Amino acid sequence: MQHTPHVEKHFTSSAFVRDIVIGMADGLTVPFALAAGLTGAVSASKIIVVAGLAEIAAGSIAMGLGGYLAAKGDADHYASELRREQREVEEIPDEEAREVLEVFTSYGLTVEESIPIVNSLRERPKQWVDFMMHFELALDEPDPGRALRSATTIAGAYIVGGLIPLAPYMALNRAGAALIFSVIATLIALFVFGYIKGHYQGMPPMRAAIQTAAIGGLAAAAAFGIARLVSGG
Repeated sequence: MQHTPHVEKHFTSSAFVRDIVIGMADGLTVPFALAAGLTGAVSASKIIVVAGLAEIAAGSIAMGLGGYLAAKGDADHYASELRREQREVEEIPDEEAREVLEVFTSYGLTVEESIPIVNSLRERPKQWVDFMMHFELALDEPDPGRALRSATTIAGAYIVGGLIPLAPYMALNRAGAALIFSVIATLIALFVFGYIKGHYQGMPPMRAAIQTAAIGGLAAAAAFGIARLVSGG
């Protein structure tokens, strides 16, 4: 009798996708809000373009650096915990064996069923340490090149996202007219981005698209209103 192979499909959001989401989300929203806010105070598109480009440059550097430090911190934390587990397996093996036993019993195995597995791990120090890192500390070895890739991905996504609301101001001299096209272009981009983000993060895509566009639109509206209020327009 022929059996159809069972293939399990589980959603996994890669680190690359997460970095794009982080960079693009802020890249679309912050420069959009800044441009809209400045439009409420000035009429010259050139000033808004200069300010927007400065914000994109500063924002992409800050976001990229934040991504680098976060990934580097994860790697340093993993290395520190790995050294500690290696030392404990060597210096206090009985205590570590007891912790392994607790892990197995927490999954419903009896002590009698767990002891042979624990003894087998004690004969394999490297696998024992790997087991403790994964099951006791819930830590997996990070990719050594992750920090630099994370920084460049987040920064690049921020720049791409930031140029979308700023592009109409580069093409049109009148800030008021540019704002209309900027709102249309950015809301469409936010909607599409939210839909794609929802798909990759396992959320209902349409709901994610509407939420993302609404949040970006509210941020820009608030910035525009505050600028008009302050400038007395």
